[in-house]
Amino acid sequence: MNARILISNARLIDPASGRDEPGSVAIDGEHIAIVASGASASGRLRDFEATRTIDARGAVVAPGLVDLAARLGEPGHEHEGLLESELAAAVAGGVTSLVCPPDTDPVLDEPGLVEMLKFRAKNLDLARLYPLGALTQGLKGEALSEMAELTEAGCVGFAQADVAIRDTLVLHRALLYAATFGYAVWLRPNDAWLGNGVAAKGPLATRLGLSGVPAIAETIALATIFELMRDTGARVHLCRLSSAAGVDLVRKAKAEGLPVTCDASIHQLHLIDVDIGYFDSAMRLVPPLRQQRDRDAIRAALADGTIDALVSDHTPVGEDAKHLPFAEAEPGATGLELLLGSALKWGDASKLSLARTLATVTSRPAAVLAASMGSSQVAAAGLREGALADLCLFAPDESWTVDGTTLASRSHHTPFARHEMPGRVRCTIVAGRVAYDAVE
Repeated sequence: MNARILISNARLIDPASGRDEPGSVAIDGEHIAIVASGASASGRLRDFEATRTIDARGAVVAPGLVDLAARLGEPGHEHEGLLESELAAAVAGGVTSLVCPPDTDPVLDEPGLVEMLKFRAKNLDLARLYPLGALTQGLKGEALSEMAELTEAGCVGFAQADVAIRDTLVLHRALLYAATFGYAVWLRPNDAWLGNGVAAKGPLATRLGLSGVPAIAETIALATIFELMRDTGARVHLCRLSSAAGVDLVRKAKAEGLPVTCDASIHQLHLIDVDIGYFDSAMRLVPPLRQQRDRDAIRAALADGTIDALVSDHTPVGEDAKHLPFAEAEPGATGLELLLGSALKWGDASKLSLARTLATVTSRPAAVLAASMGSSQVAAAGLREGALADLCLFAPDESWTVDGTTLASRSHHTPFARHEMPGRVRCTIVAGRVAYDAVE
């Protein structure tokens, strides 16, 4: 029997439509049946018989968060139950849909691996999972993967994760093939020769004796990608922009009309290279934390829409791999449960409305994902009647202090430890089912 849920006394925010008003939501099965507000609300809900009622007094009801960059540890760590713990972390953070890159172990370059991953995620019945397939076999940057078969298996696009393609001819062929068949390519702009350091090039890296990654590692890669896009007509999503110079290039490419979108991570939005302090390995991230001018450019570009989406860049890292000297530590941090708070913190500092803030983690990434899939399937989720009931209920005025040991993720490492975050998730609903309830 389908669940019938009534969410009452809520503040309804739908960034896609601009809705921001008090009201109630009735859910019948997997879809939203009624969105009621104003004087007629009680009348419209009178005949709705709910099997469960949620009092959302003091909370916002918004579309579920869409995270375009989250590693989940599978394939590769099935024995550790990482997929289950990381999807649990997703719904605990209000994330109902997420995209995972192909740099798993083994790499997602075989249809069977993709089908297995989607099957396991579906059986867990938590957040929706959208895998990216490997652009080249084994991510080696040599032979193209079987994109058609991977698409049939469920891949929503193709990527190299953090592995840059050294051979420009291979990248050109990949983009040409993708453009021919309507596939989207997701690339992190990073030159294969210049981008191998562990910290952003600058006074701090020099003082600490750390190998530096210059901003031109990003801009040279961007220039190459844009030239290849002009020649092939391929659609590209740029992953985790990190520099002010990179932002300027993307802004010009969008003004030119190139079919390009991009995202930035919560780390680049809030942190800078000096936060590394005295070799704090929690700050060992890819891309590396850059200078304040870069952070300010990222924040402004996210606000004006040059950067389409904010991502968690969730990457579980084990204790042994993180507790090493900075240059040897494995890069990455837990982030799924911090995405909402990071967005709200930035939005408040930028003096943006709650609807504009939430757009960066809901409607705007959903549009990127829908464009990559070539459909409106993802964009169908929203706060309107007939839409998929993927919702996040959170208390915007309730703050909490980040403590890695209390997070649902199996990985406890985060550069935001002891930071205060706004917005506590009370409940996450996926396809009309309560996937997370803070009370339970």
